[in-house]
Amino acid sequence: MLKKQSLFFVATLIVILSMLITACGGKNNATSNAPKEEKVTPSESVTEAPAALRTYETAKGKVEIPVKPQRIVTDYYAGELLSVGANVVGVEPTAFDNPFLTDLLKDAKDVGTPVNPEKVLELQPDLIVVMYDENYEALSKIAPTIHIPYGTTSNITETVKFFGDIVGDSEKAEQFIANFEQKAKEGRDKLEGVIDKNATFGIYELTDKDELWIFGDNAGRAGQVLYNALQLNKPHKDSNGEQTLQLSMELLPEYAADYMFLTTYDPEKKGDALKKLQSSPVWKNLDSIKNNTLFYNDFDTFYRYDPIAIVGQIDLIVDMLIERSKENK
Repeated sequence: MLKKQSLFFVATLIVILSMLITACGGKNNATSNAPKEEKVTPSESVTEAPAALRTYETAKGKVEIPVKPQRIVTDYYAGELLSVGANVVGVEPTAFDNPFLTDLLKDAKDVGTPVNPEKVLELQPDLIVVMYDENYEALSKIAPTIHIPYGTTSNITETVKFFGDIVGDSEKAEQFIANFEQKAKEGRDKLEGVIDKNATFGIYELTDKDELWIFGDNAGRAGQVLYNALQLNKPHKDSNGEQTLQLSMELLPEYAADYMFLTTYDPEKKGDALKKLQSSPVWKNLDSIKNNTLFYNDFDTFYRYDPIAIVGQIDLIVDMLIERSKENK
């Protein structure tokens, strides 16, 4: 009886062991056939947080813009944005003719005039800033778009603060303004005793269509330099606050200045309009011609009115006046 029980126990044990071995083998097979679980590093498992946004009031209404935009496309505001440290990745083509921005725009792309939405899309901006609103609707579908009409700001300080707010960096704006004020003071100090404090300074432009214009303090051509930074006198009082005024040759003597700065818009470089002006008896009879205080300024250099150009023009104007003073002694 004991022998039979022993045999039965052994048989039962064999069956149990067989079942265990089969179960273990099945588990191993199931594991080996299952897709392997990929290990995920912490950097891969964390989704990049969306950029913080804020509401910004524009000429087109309220727009949600990045608090700290990283890639900006613009048409005519490259210098304004660069003055506060913005990363400008796309601009309109004439920005590349601005000698004060050449190095700063070496990696930027031409987005056309008017701004081409397809070119902008390729640059993947997170903010678009435009002076003109052609293609505004198309651009605003690519990224938050701010429309800033020409003449929104009235001087370099106001401009830099305005754009510093847009890019979320008021500290850079204040730093730029401080540098400008220091440069302006240095310029005024250099001119002390070089020019008569009562002398007048005028800014003029001749076009290829024989049109002659006089400019104020915020229309480029170094107006910000002469009247803001260096605090020199205008040749006339502009009671209407107009920045530009077309002059006839008969009217020119009334708006002539002791020191005159002339740029010529002549895209085809013909020179015909300038020759005609210089041959005019009215022009020849101006005091600035007789006293050798007329300056012919390069159009691309002095047309610019962005903050970076204005700072650069200070030294150019100061050096011109000092050198001419030496010549006239």
